Amino acid sequence: MSNQTSHRVAVIGGDGIGPEVTTAALDVVASAGVALETKSFDLGAARYLRDGFVLDDATLEELRAFDAILLGAIGPAIGDTRIAGGVLERGLLLKMRFGLDLYINYRPFHGVEGSLAQGLDFAIVRENTEGPYAGEGGVLRYGTAYEVATQGSVNTRFGVERCVRYAFSRANQLSCKKLTLVHKTNVLTFAGDLWRRVVAEVGASFPDVEVDYQHVDAACIYFVESPERYGVIVTDNLFGDILSDLAGAVTGGIGYAASANLNPEKNSASLFEPVHGAAHDIAGTGKANPLAAISSAVLMLEHLGEVDAARRVAQAVADFEGDVAALGTRGVTKLIQERL
Repeated sequence: MSNQTSHRVAVIGGDGIGPEVTTAALDVVASAGVALETKSFDLGAARYLRDGFVLDDATLEELRAFDAILLGAIGPAIGDTRIAGGVLERGLLLKMRFGLDLYINYRPFHGVEGSLAQGLDFAIVRENTEGPYAGEGGVLRYGTAYEVATQGSVNTRFGVERCVRYAFSRANQLSCKKLTLVHKTNVLTFAGDLWRRVVAEVGASFPDVEVDYQHVDAACIYFVESPERYGVIVTDNLFGDILSDLAGAVTGGIGYAASANLNPEKNSASLFEPVHGAAHDIAGTGKANPLAAISSAVLMLEHLGEVDAARRVAQAVADFEGDVAALGTRGVTKLIQERL
């Protein structure tokens, strides 16, 4: 059981199925015996459509003071054109990542029964505050036949090194002790060279970790053909975003994939969220798969120091054998609670 220290957690249910799966995750945390003091924040597409609010600096500073943030899903329904691309992505999600310095995106994958990676465990460590997502670039002569659009990729030694060091520390905890750098060094020669040199230098401090390198296009093939070759994958922001969705597919579906946006030093609240989207088409039907949100709560518990509770919830999820479609959100949640 928990030591009953109450942790302050900000809850952003968001849109679509987000509120349903975050509720399920919080119910499981309570069943694991961990006390949380929660505060809900109304953020996302629905809030923006209602009053134009995305995320201001005052709210960001309020979020910073929490021990953790649990997020469900953000985004409008597919086909809803009332919100321009980038408004929520940059104004809310990336603003939290950059503003709270959540420089690690950690996504562990566990191959469920029947998946291409059945029984396998590997993780992607993605640099979360630089790369093309930093926003370097602009447009000249917009809307004309002579339009020019540029989008730069920002890679600092500071940012790359702290990401790589975290990845090595994770790889060093595995039985296989293997780290694979994924990039495109044959074309992205400046950024790629920085990543390769930093991996080599940091790797010298982890002599037990085997180091490999793959081009990102080759990794897309190997994820499908031989996912057993991986332990920890470390990569930049854009490649990590793409590869983690592919990893979700080969391990059983994006509905099982959890993630943590981390400030490992705990200088601000880290953010935990399932990888799946808002799935407005099934919102309110009770059909949402809560396992990704529950697994994200496992990562949150680990970060909060509730190691025993995290282990027990993770085991309950690993032992789950029910039919998610038949059980629905509440049925799956109840089974996990019963296993606890």
